[in-house]
Amino acid sequence: MRTFHRVLAALVTLTALAACGTPAQDSAPVPTTAPAPTVAPMPTAAPMPTDALMPKLTSGLSGTIVIDGSSTVFPITEIVAMQFGSVVPEVQITIGVSGTGGGFEKFCAGETAISNASRPIKAEEMAECEERGIDFIELPVAYDGISVVVNPENNWAQCMTTDELRLLWEPAAEGTVLRWNQIRADWPDEPVTLYGPGRDSGTYDYFTDALVGAEGLSRRDFTGSEDDYVLVQNVADNRSALGFFGYAYYVEHVETIRAVQIDAGRGCVAPSEATIVSGAYQPLSRPLFIYVRADAFDRPEVAEFVAFYLVNAARLVQEARYVPLPLAAYELAQARVAERKLGSVFSGGSQVGLSIEELLVLEGK
Repeated sequence: MRTFHRVLAALVTLTALAACGTPAQDSAPVPTTAPAPTVAPMPTAAPMPTDALMPKLTSGLSGTIVIDGSSTVFPITEIVAMQFGSVVPEVQITIGVSGTGGGFEKFCAGETAISNASRPIKAEEMAECEERGIDFIELPVAYDGISVVVNPENNWAQCMTTDELRLLWEPAAEGTVLRWNQIRADWPDEPVTLYGPGRDSGTYDYFTDALVGAEGLSRRDFTGSEDDYVLVQNVADNRSALGFFGYAYYVEHVETIRAVQIDAGRGCVAPSEATIVSGAYQPLSRPLFIYVRADAFDRPEVAEFVAFYLVNAARLVQEARYVPLPLAAYELAQARVAERKLGSVFSGGSQVGLSIEELLVLEGK
């Protein structure tokens, strides 16, 4: 852990100097799944921010870091990897997007050093890691608000209640709730075409838990994909579409899709940085994580990458169009690494309704 301590101290000092210089049922049909990439190779260089000092921290640092997991967390880790790679180009970083569940399968099998996750690790995934001798450190990196989106030509579904979303996505809706006017009588007699993350996705797990009442419990006659860009395009191309995915993908494509406001009993609330931070956007706000194998910290390239990630997270999370955590959260994450605090602070799986303040309390224990 000396490498991590040395690198973390250098990064904190340099960042501070830079800041001072410039202000279903088995018989049910399986959802149609669009092809998704298994690995996204990182570019060899990326533009460096002009107001940051991020020199090469170890001369001749090299090696390979294999990352997999959540497509929701992918944009954050991609930006971190690109900027880290512009400083230490000899370190090769690949990032897979097989979904949170698929990423944990590889992680617990020892195939990856880091796993992106859009929900906490499940109890059965923890057991699998333990059985295979994989210890890990859990690090929250951002906050997200799962965005329910429609085509811009949809001028009726401006706001939906959580009960209406449950009516649309619960298992009983399969083959039954097929048209918009079945949700509200004054909405058009037009088909509803549903798109969402695949069943290995942590976003799918969280969405179904928050709205239907259990992870993985939903109708199955929807088009699923682990590639959120595919989902965005599907909604943008179909007037009758409704889909859901991470906030960053909505913000990036705000000109071609429209977010539906959510009414959880306190009025209609749109996803935004302000409503996600305040906790007003419920029940679809949730923390995002990376999980790092404990033994990977013995490798200087991994230790330095994680240190770089945590010190620069607040800025780079915002660049990735997600919501940064308070600085105290990143300090707690740095302490967790320095102290080698293993395991998860959660009981397992999605934590619906968890506020940023509650996350800080858990991380501080």
